[in-house]
Amino acid sequence: MSDINSLLLVFHVITAIIIVVLILLQKGKGADMGSAFGAGASGTMFGSKGSANFLSRSTAVLATIFFITSLTLAYLNKGTVVQNNDSILDNINIIEEDDQNNDSSPVSPQIPEN
Repeated sequence: MSDINSLLLVFHVITAIIIVVLILLQKGKGADMGSAFGAGASGTMFGSKGSANFLSRSTAVLATIFFITSLTLAYLNKGTVVQNNDSILDNINIIEEDDQNNDSSPVSPQIPEN
């Protein structure tokens, strides 16, 4: 079961990275990353109008895959968290100091003289 979770998590992260790249490649209203890679040019491999359609459909498909892998990972990992009622603060050792045995007095900060 751990192998399935690991493979699904790797696939999930790769899908997320590809979604980010596809979003950056899409043509926006202003100066964008898509124009830097030639997404707005007519000589691209998708044609002058085909790249926007291809990129937007690819982004939608990958977003659906990302959503499905998110739900699958959540379903596979449900109930794996161990509920422990102990607090982290319960594990801290409290150091008690006696004020009578402490001979040091509070030190005031030194003010530099000019």
